[in-house]
Amino acid sequence: MKIYLGPGGNCLTAKQSSTFGSFERLKELNLNAQEIEFVRSIYLSPKAAEEIGRQARNYGIELSVHAPYFINLLSEDRDKVEASLKRILESVDRAERMGAKFVVVHAAYYGKLSKEEAFNKMKEITLRIIEEMEKMRVKNTKLAYETMAKEKQFADLDELLNLMKEIKSKLLTICVDFAHLYCRENGKIDYSKVLDKLKGFKHIHSHFSNVKYNLNSKKFVDVHVPMNSHPSFEPLAKEILKRKITITIISESPKLELDSLKMKDIFEKLGYKF
Repeated sequence: MKIYLGPGGNCLTAKQSSTFGSFERLKELNLNAQEIEFVRSIYLSPKAAEEIGRQARNYGIELSVHAPYFINLLSEDRDKVEASLKRILESVDRAERMGAKFVVVHAAYYGKLSKEEAFNKMKEITLRIIEEMEKMRVKNTKLAYETMAKEKQFADLDELLNLMKEIKSKLLTICVDFAHLYCRENGKIDYSKVLDKLKGFKHIHSHFSNVKYNLNSKKFVDVHVPMNSHPSFEPLAKEILKRKITITIISESPKLELDSLKMKDIFEKLGYKF
């Protein structure tokens, strides 16, 4: 087993506000992962992505990529679907060049589609993405659809696992966002049941943060807050260690690497050595 911890984006406490400065800070903190955020734009050229990959390997940092938020593979607007495909494949290209293992994607909104219709369309379009990835000769990077927090978003964990079973490609996996699953169940999460469903995974990619409770709606909402409340991290850490899981946990807390350090401290108190 191996545990990878680090921020989604550059470290807030880095001396230099750059990716390389972030890598230096991660090394100082003995953290070993970072998700490169393309959420607003794919800002790296192919050459720059290759250089970031070299630097990450020098620092012993496991990389992943988050594709742009402006993606909806189930849009009724064909142009939006094509633009979404282009953003995903460009993200995959940069990820492969930098040696990142996962490209995390917020896949779609159901819109007017039933769940069955949405699933079938997602299967069709995902097969197209996988085919393009094969043409690009992608070998190391996997497409990782993220578990989403809202009922109107594709998809929950079971749907994504079913999609993987239907497609059966080594280039497709899942990003398990524990906070999103917590929101979907409005303040409930059974880490044991979640990890039971992921038993066949050699390397789980995941996100973690705490989320806000809305007093008016009396619901947990997808607004990230620092780690001091819900969901609790220690029960998850215990399950990971008990099962000897290899996992990357990206902190999406507003405090980024500082909450990665909180996770690290919890693992170390439970006996894991980084």
